Amino acid sequence: MTAKPLIGITTYLTRARWGTWDLKAALLPASYPAQVQRAGGLAVMLPPDEPGAAEAVVSRLDGLVLGGGEDLDPALYGQAPHARAGAPVPERDRWETALLSAALERGVPVLGICRGMQVMNVQAGGTLCQHVPDLVGHDGHNPAPGTFTDHAVEPVPGTLTGKLLPDAFGVATHHHQSVDRLGEGLVASAYAEDGTVEALERPGGGFVLGVQWHPEAREDLRLTEALVRAAVEGPF
Repeated sequence: MTAKPLIGITTYLTRARWGTWDLKAALLPASYPAQVQRAGGLAVMLPPDEPGAAEAVVSRLDGLVLGGGEDLDPALYGQAPHARAGAPVPERDRWETALLSAALERGVPVLGICRGMQVMNVQAGGTLCQHVPDLVGHDGHNPAPGTFTDHAVEPVPGTLTGKLLPDAFGVATHHHQSVDRLGEGLVASAYAEDGTVEALERPGGGFVLGVQWHPEAREDLRLTEALVRAAVEGPF
C-alpha cells in the first residue's frame, strides 16, 4: 500500500476570535485541508516562520499548497501601493517566497491558489495588477466581500492546465488583484473571458501550477488530485 503523501498548506497570520479569546493566530479555512484529505493526501499547516527554516520544512514534504489570503507587498515587484491595496503581511510574504524557492529547488510539486499564484509570479520576477476593476472595468472577480462568486475560465490547450481541465468551466473567485507581467519561465495557461490570467505554470519544471480561483471552495478535486498524484508518482 502506497503511503499517503504529506502536503503542506500555508496559513494566514492574523488576529482571530473564538469563544472568549481574541489573539493573533495562524489559521486556514477548513476547506483547504479537507480537499487535500479527500484527494488522498495528508494535510499539514505551515504557519509563517523564519525564511531560513523553509529548506528543512520542504525537505519533509511531498507537496506544497500556497494558499489564498492578503495582498502581497507591492514593493516586492517595485511598485507603490494602490489606494485599494490591503495592508501587507511581510512575515507571510517572506515565508511563502522561501518555501516556494525551496520547493522549486527540490522538485517538490506546488499548487498556488489565488494569492499563492501571485506569489509564484512575483517570485519569478513578474508583477501584479493591484486592482483588477481598473483594468477590466467591472468587479466580477470580487463583487462582495467575504463571498465567492463564479465565472467561466478557458484553459489553454497544450498546457498542464489544459490537460487536467480540458474544457471551459466555472470557478469560484474572490480576488481584486491579478497577474500583470508574467515572471520568467512561466506561461499563462487559462484565462477569464475578460482576459484576466486565471492560471500559470512552469513548463518542464515538474508540477508547478498556480490558479487564480479557489478550487477548495467547490467540489472539483481534479487539481488537488493531480498534486497528490505528482507527489506520489513524480512529474506528469
